[in-house]
Formats: sequence, C-alpha cells, structure tokens
Amino acid sequence: MALPLLEAPPTTQNARVQSFLIGSEEEPRRSPEGATRSPQAMDELIERAYRQIFFHAFKVDREHVLESRLRRRMITTKQFVRGLLLSRKFREGFYRCNSNYAIVEQMIGRVLGRPVHGERERISLSILIAENGLESFVDNLLDSDEYRSTFGEDEVPYQRSRVLAGRPSGDLPFNQKAPRYNAYWRDISIQRAPTNPFSGGQMSPAWVGGKPPKLALTAWLALAAVGTLELVRIVLTTAGAMLSTGAAGG
Repeated sequence: MALPLLEAPPTTQNARVQSFLIGSEEEPRRSPEGATRSPQAMDELIERAYRQIFFHAFKVDREHVLESRLRRRMITTKQFVRGLLLSRKFREGFYRCNSNYAIVEQMIGRVLGRPVHGERERISLSILIAENGLESFVDNLLDSDEYRSTFGEDEVPYQRSRVLAGRPSGDLPFNQKAPRYNAYWRDISIQRAPTNPFSGGQMSPAWVGGKPPKLALTAWLALAAVGTLELVRIVLTTAGAMLSTGAAGG
C-alpha cells in the first residue's frame, strides 16, 4: 500500500502572499497569449523552455517532434515542458546523475521556479519518486494547484521572486547555483573507476572495483603484445640495415 504524500507548508509567510513588485529588466519575460503568438514569439518561447529545463540545448538534444506539435498548437506549453522533463536528455543528463533528494531540488527549481519548502517537502517528494518513478513525479508538479495558478497552460516556468525589495541585487539565477550533479554522483563514480583526465574527470560506469571489463583488458594486452613485437621487428630491421650498409662501405 502506497504511503500518502506528506503535506509541506511554506517555510515563510512571504510564500503565501502575491508579489506587488514593479517589473524590471531582471524579471522574466511573459509569453504572448496563445492565439496571438507570432513565429518569432514561438521561437523565443521554445528557447526559454530549453534554457529553463536543460539550461542549454545542443542540436542533438532538441526535441523536434515536440517543437513541431507545439508550433501547430497540437500541445500546450505545459505539455511541451512535460515532454522535455521526460526526454532522453533529461533522464540521462540529470535524473540518473542525482539522488532523489537532489532531483527534488532540481525539479522544484525548474518547474515551480522556487526553492524547496524545507526538509519535509524534500522527503515527501523523494518518497513519491521512489514509489512511482519520474513520470508520476513530473505529473504531480505540473498538475498541482501551484503550477496552474502561477504558469497555467501556456507559460514557460521561470524563477519567481528573484528580485526582492530591499536587496541591492537580485537572487542568483537557479541554473548558476544548482549544478547538474552534486557530490553524490562524483562519490559513486569514484567507486566505479579511476578518474579519466581526458573526460573531465567523469568515470566510466563499465569499470567495476577500479578495473576495466575483462574483454577490454584482454584486447588491450593483445594490442600491447602486437605493438611490442612490431617495435622489436622495426628495431632489428633497422639495425640489420645499418650493419649491412657499414659492411658494404668498408
């Protein structure tokens, strides 16, 4: 029997009130209404969605089918965001590189645009991930009253309340203070394999106990033996040619 989701009230009273701040250049740009979006506005919306979920998107990471459906109004912006959160890029680059606790922090920041409401929310949502998986967790966030009232169906999520009255500068953007993976991933990677300096320090998951796979080790030893024999042959051939040349000259 699944455990009920724990309630996680806001950690401060400020989280309960609407913002009365005047907009500034540091505030996120809101999207035009769905029916009046121009192709240029749609391009900007898609790029903002990629930056919010992936922080960046190379050509190989782009979801062309989702983009096409969004441009043709077959899906809403919220459904487009859902597709990005369940994509191969997000699963391999974020979900599988973090513990459930870190995923909760990453997802709350990306989807709801705010920090986690204390340890109680972090624990309750990590239990939801453990019991039902990533897809159920994504649906729980996107279908929440908080998401619907803040972003609706056609708004790209953004970091909320980054600029507060009384501060000389805005809060640090989420993508700069939340690394893609934390010490958890680095620690378990060290246990799997030694550091590879040519891959930025990331470990290969194929290595177990600091040793490469048996097939790879056998192939490497065979190549090393062949290379050694070839080197010896070259040295002997060169030495023989030099001796024969010297004898002929004498």
